[in-house]
Amino acid sequence: MDTDETPGTTDPEGSPPTVAEAVVDCLLDRGVDAVFGIPGKQTLPLNRALADRDARFVVARHETAVTHQAWGYAETSDPGRMAATVVVPGPGDMNAMNGLKNAVNDCVPLVHLAVETERAIRGGDGIHETPPETYDTVVKENVTVDSPAGAVPAVADAIRVAREAPQGPVRVGIPKDVLASRTPQPAVGNRQPAAPPDPPAGAVASAADRLTESEAPVVLAGGGVRRAGASDGLRAVAERLDAPVVTTYKGKGTLPETHPLSAGVLCGGASTELRGLLAEADCGLVVGSDLDAVATASWSVSMPDTLIHVTLDGDDIGFGYETDHGIVADAAEFLRALDEQLGQRTEPGSDASAEESAETRSGGADRADAVRAADRERFDELTLDRGADGDDGHPPLRSVEVLREVREALPDDAVVTADAGGFRLWTLVSFPATGPSSYVNPGSWATMGTGLPSAIGAKLANPDRDVLALTGDGGLMMCVHELHTLASEDIDVTVVALNNDDYAIISEEASRSYGFPEGAYGWDDARLDLVAVASGMGVHAERVTDRDAVGPAVDAARAHDGPALVEVATDPDEPQASEWMTR
Repeated sequence: MDTDETPGTTDPEGSPPTVAEAVVDCLLDRGVDAVFGIPGKQTLPLNRALADRDARFVVARHETAVTHQAWGYAETSDPGRMAATVVVPGPGDMNAMNGLKNAVNDCVPLVHLAVETERAIRGGDGIHETPPETYDTVVKENVTVDSPAGAVPAVADAIRVAREAPQGPVRVGIPKDVLASRTPQPAVGNRQPAAPPDPPAGAVASAADRLTESEAPVVLAGGGVRRAGASDGLRAVAERLDAPVVTTYKGKGTLPETHPLSAGVLCGGASTELRGLLAEADCGLVVGSDLDAVATASWSVSMPDTLIHVTLDGDDIGFGYETDHGIVADAAEFLRALDEQLGQRTEPGSDASAEESAETRSGGADRADAVRAADRERFDELTLDRGADGDDGHPPLRSVEVLREVREALPDDAVVTADAGGFRLWTLVSFPATGPSSYVNPGSWATMGTGLPSAIGAKLANPDRDVLALTGDGGLMMCVHELHTLASEDIDVTVVALNNDDYAIISEEASRSYGFPEGAYGWDDARLDLVAVASGMGVHAERVTDRDAVGPAVDAARAHDGPALVEVATDPDEPQASEWMTR
């Protein structure tokens, strides 16, 4: 029987737990033990239950950060491991939509618990009331609990759906009066996510035939490789084929970029040489990517003559590019099966044509190295020719040289989260990622303000690893409140903020294409002091203007007992990667 009794800190003797307590138990039983949110009067039943169970609840300072914290947690974890978020209805839920859309685009699992308006006043414009269907397009699935006895079943199923390939965020709206009640919840078994489809054996064999017959194959790996935990399979296939590997935004790091077959990232800053590598290949294997408009410059990047496309969503096959061989399958299962097929073709006594193809195939490592060498030449030009003097008599620093110093100061196993903005393209093309969980950035949604919140989530998921957030002043100011979250929650994250006091990527385009004066969207007359901002929030901070000081400053920030920020003054007039790398 439903009751409307509001619980205290302990249950009345013999009473069932509150629905909020049962929901939290459901999360914990299914391995969801980190929750990001902002408390409100509507969420207090859940907050009480989380506190009573010693669940980790990180109090953010803005709801936009909450979902990006959970996104960063999942992005740096094993496939299927995820966090939950809790927000108030209306404004809280709508602020969180930004991160939900980012997660749905990137196929990142999380459970978003939204406290809905009480049932008795629903439809009467209660405080914060918003139609639940408002959120349908920003999540994988949107569920509203109407029956008080349905709360735990809804949350249990949401966890399963979020983890089921293709993964994604699931929103569960539960009215406050339901959470506070002591309605008995039905027992719910732990239903496992459905396995993704296995690749048909014949389709794998056909792909293996095309690839072994090619003389200059290339592999393009996307975020699906990361989500499936398929990096080992990617490496094995690339090495079997001796094929260079290009990745998308979301695939960066799925093959460590220190590997000799790593050729770089297909993005807005991809070089002419990298684009040429794709165009000149005679057979391309695209795995775990939807070949979206962002990565391919609206499908203007030329692809190999023969294209094999492997993805979980059949609608993506043939959408932007003609596909010779499409396969709907999980990246891990496909790569495992393909590796077996390729292995059979190279065994002694196998088909001689396969052996002949391997002998005539152009060296993949040499092709990849040619791209990387050309990229390095472009980076070196920027590093050596640094323009007029800047602050303190030092020439203004450019992103590539700052990023080089940061990379050298970090251990290989560090987790790096990168915000969106102009510097991100330089990060994508010049900052080597060392593994699939070592680098996080937004994909096609490309929202700013993700770098710091995702680092918070990444640190909770990886407490024993160094975590560093890379951001620009533009991106940081969109989530600057989370510096206080670092301090208040004592989360040991290092933030490196490249500050050019400008929306430089916008100013450059405004000047070049629309006749605006240079630095039209900069703040020369109102320069930002990030050290003062961070210090005022309780975060240790230091500002550097000299390239040789960047590495030591990062070392000192990492050694500091607690969160720290390094502000690096950079050149607002530096070339943008999209122009420099394709000139």
